[in-house]
Amino acid sequence: MSVVVQTESDTVTAEARSSAESVIDLYKAHINPGLARLLQFGGFDDLEVSASGCHVMTASGRRYLDFLGGFGVFSLGHRHPAVVQAVHAQLDRMPLSTRTFFQEPQARLAERLADVAPGNLTYTFFSNSGTEAVEAALKIARIATGKTNFVSTIGAYHGKSMGSLAATGRDKFRQPFEPLVPGCCHVPYDNLDAAAAAVDERTAAIIIEPVQGEGGIVTPRRGYLAGLRRICDAAGILLIVDEVQTGLGRTGRMFACEHEGVAPDLLTLAKALGGGVMPIGATMGTEEVWNRAFTTNPYVHSSTFGGNQLACAAGLAAIQVIEDEDLAAAAAIRGEQLLAGLNSVKARHHDAVANVRGLGLMTGIEFTKQDYAEVTINGMVRRGVIAAYTLNNPCVIRMEPPLVVTADEIDEALRAIDEAIDEAVEMLADLPDGDA
Repeated sequence: MSVVVQTESDTVTAEARSSAESVIDLYKAHINPGLARLLQFGGFDDLEVSASGCHVMTASGRRYLDFLGGFGVFSLGHRHPAVVQAVHAQLDRMPLSTRTFFQEPQARLAERLADVAPGNLTYTFFSNSGTEAVEAALKIARIATGKTNFVSTIGAYHGKSMGSLAATGRDKFRQPFEPLVPGCCHVPYDNLDAAAAAVDERTAAIIIEPVQGEGGIVTPRRGYLAGLRRICDAAGILLIVDEVQTGLGRTGRMFACEHEGVAPDLLTLAKALGGGVMPIGATMGTEEVWNRAFTTNPYVHSSTFGGNQLACAAGLAAIQVIEDEDLAAAAAIRGEQLLAGLNSVKARHHDAVANVRGLGLMTGIEFTKQDYAEVTINGMVRRGVIAAYTLNNPCVIRMEPPLVVTADEIDEALRAIDEAIDEAVEMLADLPDGDA
């Protein structure tokens, strides 16, 4: 008769599994049953409990290399000590504003952003997220121009609140909530003729992502942003550049629009600005735009929690870290390594991989069909690497690791995706035609 010996590790694993199942049940009962099923299907059926640098630890004791980076949030990695320290120090003094007196962290952060931003972006309105930053930009553009309409692009992602959703370029997200804020039209990305043709006497602004993130990590041809700038200048309208995902070093420059030397009239930020510790959004504008928007009524747009002391302390520390550690340059170097490695993966899997592309550490690998992407993500997470597909193009897996990622960690992720694609190709080849 065999004797089964239960080890301490077995006990920990059983407890972790029980804890995960309990939380998953709570998601299904009180948060979002569909989301719970989707996470389980993707292989993310564990509980994240701690994180540091480029790694996330779960309740079961597994350690994952984070190559999603919170969709751009964790540019400094998880729990960067300088940001954590800054937030702790502010927490001990005053975490939230009374909204009656002046407060120093907000003023200092606005000054720092004006220092590093392109062109004459002098003023900043602070909010709590990317979609709020876009909402503010759209409202400011309307009041500053006296016009109502916007030109956006197919495949764009600007958020899911009503105004930013109207500018988002995928019907799947827009249609359930129609009628949305009127006046937004969508033209093909990287097509200057289409953008110019869409502008009329009612147009307030063109809103654009320098790289389409959720659209599938789509990089335009050089000259596209500069061409949009010329179109806006000729028509007397504003250029809004959405750098919620690309801003603060992600693409190898502090701001992605700097690759073409383009300065917008309005610029939106979020994600990386909080240093991976606090949520914060920011809408920057020129003095001319700000005077048109806020002179008559300084409370024409406001936010109770926007620009709170904790978030601004995090933002100040984040910008300092990005500069001190030269993370934009690091993103350019490591991005070249990642893109070269993904091109090698593509060469080995040309039937499954249609394309790889990116700028800095904002990289996508496009599959010939969505099934390959879904199964590959599952295979990667089982190999200890976190990734996800892009919302507006599920055939594309995004790879957006922290900008502090090392060369060895990139090689580790490349091995995982190569093996996961091998597995996906073999698995889907065994399915009858039409089932994949």
